[in-house]
Amino acid sequence: MAEIHLSFETLSGPALHPLLPALAGLRIAVFREWPYLYEGDADYEQGYLRAYAESPGAAIVVCRDGDRVVGAATCQPMPQSHPPVPATFRAAGLEPARFCYFGESVLLPEYRGRGAGVRFFADREAHARSLGLPEAAFCAVIRDPADPRRPPGYTPLDAFWRKRGYAPDPDLTVSFAWKEPGEAAEIAHELAFWTKTL
Repeated sequence: MAEIHLSFETLSGPALHPLLPALAGLRIAVFREWPYLYEGDADYEQGYLRAYAESPGAAIVVCRDGDRVVGAATCQPMPQSHPPVPATFRAAGLEPARFCYFGESVLLPEYRGRGAGVRFFADREAHARSLGLPEAAFCAVIRDPADPRRPPGYTPLDAFWRKRGYAPDPDLTVSFAWKEPGEAAEIAHELAFWTKTL
């Protein structure tokens, strides 16, 4: 079996455009799994990711195995993210302009456990600091541990996130709707925020 050498690059602006189809496919493949169970649509995904290419201060950390894109992690100044995100922070008396929002981190299953997740956080935090942003935040979907769709042996990422210095804030939750595989309509999902002072 060939040895895997992962490379990482933080890209912004026009440099992202050629990668949009590969990044869209990656998001659909990974988020279809538990816990997100997100059906996804290629056209929507490319539009979603194009917003990062056109957002000042936004960046995507791209992970490759050779020439193949196998993982990605997004970040942008929170005021530029989806309106419900900064609105949640304002409602809690927090200033969104202080935060770098980490939108998602996706990695194909066969590349997990090789340090990519640690690198995704480190590189996004470095990008946030380069923008002068003193705090970082991300959100994760809330699922019932007893949900029958939960895979046997699934380990939540809470311990990994805590090791990176993030803590959940019970006062910060947001609702997003998406179609789960096999469903005809979108379903509202609650997501909880984790934050860290950089």
